Amino acid sequence: MTSQTITAAASGTWKLGDRTVRRIGFGAMRLPQQGEAFAPEADSRDRDQAIGVLRRAVELGVNHIDTAAFYFSPLRSANELINRALAPYPDDLVIATKVGPGRDPSGAWLPHATPQQLRGQVEENLRQLGRDHLDVVNLRIVGTDSLADRFGALAELCDAGLIRHLGLSNIHLHHLAEAQAIAPVVCVQNMYGIGASSEQEELLRQCGEQRVAFVPFYSIAGTRRTAGAPAEDSSGVQAFARARGVSAAQVRLAWTLHRGAHVLAIPGTGDVDHLAQNVAAGSLRLSQDEVGELASLRPDDAEG
Repeated sequence: MTSQTITAAASGTWKLGDRTVRRIGFGAMRLPQQGEAFAPEADSRDRDQAIGVLRRAVELGVNHIDTAAFYFSPLRSANELINRALAPYPDDLVIATKVGPGRDPSGAWLPHATPQQLRGQVEENLRQLGRDHLDVVNLRIVGTDSLADRFGALAELCDAGLIRHLGLSNIHLHHLAEAQAIAPVVCVQNMYGIGASSEQEELLRQCGEQRVAFVPFYSIAGTRRTAGAPAEDSSGVQAFARARGVSAAQVRLAWTLHRGAHVLAIPGTGDVDHLAQNVAAGSLRLSQDEVGELASLRPDDAEG
């Protein structure tokens, strides 16, 4: 697979509300720092390197970037890097951000925002990105409690013109129906990949039935989460990758994309070569038998 010549167009497209995006996007979580995201001892990434990755992503056809105001290191903010690299923004670029969590200037996590605090988080994203509206705002939650008050507050900001579309992040099954009763949901971001739980499989299925985009996070990293891709992947995924002449990360990305036309991938990296490999995964075609073979890996086989 000659990854340098493959663009995001090979992954196909899906609609986020009224915006068409290519199914391979870019996640900005790892962009502000070297090493593990949110680690207090992590070194900030070189600014020119980060800006180069973002510009190369757009050159490769990526038009869906996932970010958040709480993606920052001591010297770098993902939103401000995006602004510096890409503004004035291409007309087809969709920037999705998340609200709910927050971090203080030292990087320590704060309690999740109340409905009253969400407007301030939205306005901070607007300021950092240099925009007068946000394309997509995902409400990220923790736990099983009702999200009605918080999602309702974001729906009011849609009515006010600050937000174009709403999504959800890190939810349970019942949250989707609860939110849909308040305002349209264009996407759901949840942890998902080879070895996913039955609940996540059901949520993916329900999103497909409702034509809601399903946006997996940690689809490469798995249980390593913010630490990123494992140095050595599981034996099952490695064997499959060797047989196809691709990387284990590309297998994992391709597998998620084959779970439904509504699945969007947002792999993140601070390296242009890894970026090209991630984008090229959108061209990797798996047979139904291969998809089933990978899906049948037990969780302990699927994780590195």
